[in-house]
Amino acid sequence: MPRVAPIITLNSITDTMLRQLVRSPSTPQAVALRSRIVLAASEGQSNQQIAATLRIPEVTAGKWRRAFATSGIDGLQDAPRAGRPPKHGPEVWERIQTRACQQPEAYSRWTVRTLARDLKLPLATVHDVLVASDLQPHRIRTFTFSPDPDFEAKLLDIVSLYLHPPENALVLCVDEKTGIQALDRTQPGLPLRARRPRTWTNEYVRNGTQALLAALDAATGRVIGHVKDRRTSVNFLRFMDDVVAAFPRRDLHVVLDNVNIHKNAAARRWLKRHPRVQFHHTPTHASWVNLIEVFFSILGKQGLAHRVDRSKASLRAFLLQYLAQYNQTRAPFTWTKGPEKLQRIIDATKAAHHNGQLPKRTRKRARRRPADNIKN
Repeated sequence: MPRVAPIITLNSITDTMLRQLVRSPSTPQAVALRSRIVLAASEGQSNQQIAATLRIPEVTAGKWRRAFATSGIDGLQDAPRAGRPPKHGPEVWERIQTRACQQPEAYSRWTVRTLARDLKLPLATVHDVLVASDLQPHRIRTFTFSPDPDFEAKLLDIVSLYLHPPENALVLCVDEKTGIQALDRTQPGLPLRARRPRTWTNEYVRNGTQALLAALDAATGRVIGHVKDRRTSVNFLRFMDDVVAAFPRRDLHVVLDNVNIHKNAAARRWLKRHPRVQFHHTPTHASWVNLIEVFFSILGKQGLAHRVDRSKASLRAFLLQYLAQYNQTRAPFTWTKGPEKLQRIIDATKAAHHNGQLPKRTRKRARRRPADNIKN
């Protein structure tokens, strides 16, 4: 007695899911084909018509039609294959996972080879278990809890400026990139060639440093900058005078960190003379809140990573030229994390304060001794 092809009826949700499987470039082609079979069957086509349209055997169309009728979308997936039985049981997996999460006695971290040697297991077995368990002993993720007792208030204040800037006002992100070194190489390097990267010697000569004072307009991405020999209170306030002059008759909300020159008596007196300017200080140890750090990262990678400068004047001229070029193609940075996405770090910081995990006092920095002119 011949089989009767089951009737396929789809609701709107299932129909949408099947069409997404067909359209998605990440769907395996076998699953996409099976989804087409089911969609054609839902339109009332017979197995013969489906086979002719999709150029597949009729038995294939009937197989996946019945599979969907029995198990739904899950029935379109391949069933588990028998394969070779596992060589190592759950107890071996547990041994590897437990040992990988323990601190080794003679090493700072585990590698696949040292872990396999310690457990007396094949290297390939240890590697496969670590990958399947998503254990990565070679990686480390750094973090710093802010010791600022007003961390939440300061963080949300700055985030609100990015997400909802005040009307008729500008949000500026200001900071200084200090210690930019003018480095020259002691021997000439070789230029870039096919199959050969650019080369230079490891030995370099220090020709002094420069400090870049920069202000980023969060709305447009425009950067205003001064290049000075040092970061001083006088240089900072002169820079702020130029920033105010660049935006006449506008209220300015300035995002700053907590260095002394941003909060000392001279800065407070300057603020009294400029009532249109408000300073918003980032939480301690939270410079990542300041969008100017994104610009400094771009500058370091695009402009400073491969620089050779024989004098401070050369470095200064390059920095000013880079700023002019950057502003021609500038684009604003968009802050995407609202208060709800920052709640996790806020709660973790509160817990660290509550549990006494933060240091009570900061250590005094030792003065740097003058270094030799040539370093390897």
